[in-house]
Order: sequence, then C-alpha cells, then structure tokens
Amino acid sequence: MSKLTKTIEPKILIPEVKIKARVEEMGQEITNDYMGREITAICVLKGSFIFYSDILRKIDLPVSCEFLGVSSYGDKKVSSGEVKVTLDINDPLEGKHVIIFEDIVDSGLTLAYIINMIRSRRPASLRVCSLLMKPEKMRIDVQVDYVGFKIGSEFVVGYGLDDAGKFRGLPYVGYIEQGH
Repeated sequence: MSKLTKTIEPKILIPEVKIKARVEEMGQEITNDYMGREITAICVLKGSFIFYSDILRKIDLPVSCEFLGVSSYGDKKVSSGEVKVTLDINDPLEGKHVIIFEDIVDSGLTLAYIINMIRSRRPASLRVCSLLMKPEKMRIDVQVDYVGFKIGSEFVVGYGLDDAGKFRGLPYVGYIEQGH
C-alpha cells in the first residue's frame, strides 16, 4: 500500500459506551437545573452537532434550538485565536435561558468570544456545556458549567470533531499519534 492510500486510524481515547453514559448524566443534570423552564440550546458548529443532537434527547425540558457557526482553526490543529462567525443565531435571546453547547474547550479564546457575543444579547441566564475540556491548554479563564470529560493536550477527532474535515463520524473520541 502506498503512502497516499494508507489511512490513519485514530486510537480510541474515550469509547462510545463512556460517551453515551456521560451524555445521559449531563442531560439529567441540565434537566434538574432548569426544571420548569424552557431553554434555548445553541449548537456551536461544526464540531458539536453530534454531541448536541445526542444530549438534547436526554434533556427532559422544552428546548428551542439555535445554531452558531464559528471558526478559529481552519484546517490547522491549533486555534488561531481569531474567531470568524460563519453562521449567526436567528432568534432574539433577550430574557431566555441559554446554554451554549461546545464540542471542546481548548485555549478558551473562542468560547470567551462566543460568551461575550451571547451576553450582549441579554439572556436571562447563560451557561456552557462542553463534551471535552483541555484544562492544561487554557489561555483564558472561562467558566464551563457542564463538562463531559477533561483530557490532556492530544489532538482529538471523532464524535463530531475533525481533522481537516475527516473523522467526524467516528462513534468514539480518538486521537492521532504525533507524526501523522
């Protein structure tokens, strides 16, 4: 097999069964915290879409769905720190209970930008739910209210996360060994 046709198979970091169990726990936690209220759930595209659809089915509350497209990586493995909004939210957020759903909080720069943008729209409350968080990579202090898993500095793919558009459909979170 030539180098061009050889596929890199990510190593499993968080297996599918653990993700499913943790997503269910997080959905229950959000349900308990917001009992009796409607939430506006914002999916940060593109990486969060699988996590978002799975966790929403575990939240037993009225939910209004919104989508926010942002990019700070491009095709790189490290955030540039410069955030570009590629799709904005349609409905007003004023007076609503908003939860931002992120795939991963790495440096915190993108999330800080999103939080400031959403806060300026005057929601009644604002919280953040992220599947993954890399505490040792944080460059700015941002509060993440619901965290699925804390991980190291490895570059992760799968369950919505990608490497230049590849690996989003994997049912687990994996990592690509350095040098590939």
